[in-house]
Amino acid sequence: MKILVLLKQTFDTEEEIVLVNNALNESGVKYVINPYDEYALEQAVLLKEQQGAEVTVVTAGPVRAEEALRTAIAVGADRAVLIDDESLAGDEYTISKVLVAFAKQESYDLILAGHMSVDDGAAQIGPRVAEELGLPHISTITSLVIDGQTARAEKDVEGDLETIEVTLPVLLTAQQGLNEPRYPTLPGIMKAKKKPIERVTAADLGIDTAAIASKTAILNQYLPEKKTAGRILTGELAEQAAELVDVLRNEVKVV
Repeated sequence: MKILVLLKQTFDTEEEIVLVNNALNESGVKYVINPYDEYALEQAVLLKEQQGAEVTVVTAGPVRAEEALRTAIAVGADRAVLIDDESLAGDEYTISKVLVAFAKQESYDLILAGHMSVDDGAAQIGPRVAEELGLPHISTITSLVIDGQTARAEKDVEGDLETIEVTLPVLLTAQQGLNEPRYPTLPGIMKAKKKPIERVTAADLGIDTAAIASKTAILNQYLPEKKTAGRILTGELAEQAAELVDVLRNEVKVV
């Protein structure tokens, strides 16, 4: 079985977000593997241990993303590829096109990804890649069993559980609860330091960068306003109701 894991490097969720001149300040920031992608990676490594799968991880990003790839190798991935080309930076439309171009170079039985990234929360990459590759897609899975050419996945659906069976190849996106991601071991870290990271560019992938230019642009970024202290209404119940309606209508202006 050949497995491809789509990986993204994101801000550590414990980091403080600072904006400078309408742009994210990356100075001194710690980056990690996107938490939802960790579930996808762990599932790939588990399948490797159980069924002898070959695991490839790929990310489209800057040079610093190599750290995330080496972490992936340290926990059990066999091959790591960095799509390192500034001309390929863009939104979900662009990145999905780039990942599809890479995935088409080889045949994979299973493609795994996190269901969303914690930095933008768009949850678009997995479905877009599946659509472009013509693969069936199951999102936000919390359980997975591979039996021969059949995948059986479970996912939460509005307080209930849905079980879906599909024939490989398939693309699945991982949700919290699928597994418990492992920490890299010291031998794994040492091995990862020596493992070469493959690098590819737009030319290597045969991509026309103009044809996959972003469809969206960030016009403004700002931090949410700090919450003000709450207001306690007093008086009789009818008086409180009247005051509440007045506040909602004239101050908050939501009714």
